[in-house]
Amino acid sequence: MDATRLPKAYRVRTEIEAILHELAEGDPVPSERELAARFAVARETVRHALRELLVEGRIRRQGRGTVVSRPKLVQPLSLRSYTEGAISLGRKPGRLVVGWTDVPADADTAAALDIPEDTTVMHLERILLADGEKIGLESTFLPLDRFGHLRATYDPTTSLYAALRTAGVVFGSALERIETVLASPREAALLECTTALPMILLNRRTVDTDDTPLERVRSLYRGDRMAFETRLRE
Repeated sequence: MDATRLPKAYRVRTEIEAILHELAEGDPVPSERELAARFAVARETVRHALRELLVEGRIRRQGRGTVVSRPKLVQPLSLRSYTEGAISLGRKPGRLVVGWTDVPADADTAAALDIPEDTTVMHLERILLADGEKIGLESTFLPLDRFGHLRATYDPTTSLYAALRTAGVVFGSALERIETVLASPREAALLECTTALPMILLNRRTVDTDDTPLERVRSLYRGDRMAFETRLRE
């Protein structure tokens, strides 16, 4: 197609992407004013293109400007912890504990863990880090009667799956549902982003080799920093 017939916003985005290919991670991106003058378009057209690239994780805000972002962390969909997945990709994982409390199981948690509603369960909420950057919010519910002993032995800033395996748990399988959502104001504040940023939501129910429920996990990831992949076989 003749480039002059392409939608203006698409053409500007393509031109900006060409600029990004010539820059390295952390390099500053030209300002809206500079780009608008270079392409002879309105600043709103440039702003729209930059907003799309920001959501996709190609660029990020830094101070009052914008810089080229590092590639997304691509996590394989598998029955292992976030820590194990990040390490396998050469990234430094970390976790910040938001809370570790005992709560009554709501209907969804009770169904996932095969327990009566309002049964007390352990709730562990943590912010997930990759190389010090906040990329996700993980909320894990565990049967208290089976895993209450972890409070005396487990460091919640480390891999929970490693601790469970050390305690003799053998993972069997998991059912995971993936969808896109927007973060609540609280979630956005914890992840230091806006409520307009698309999020990837994973809901997982894990059982052991006896098909006994181990956990219910709700993991919310920044759509601009994370992607997931899996290998399909016939």
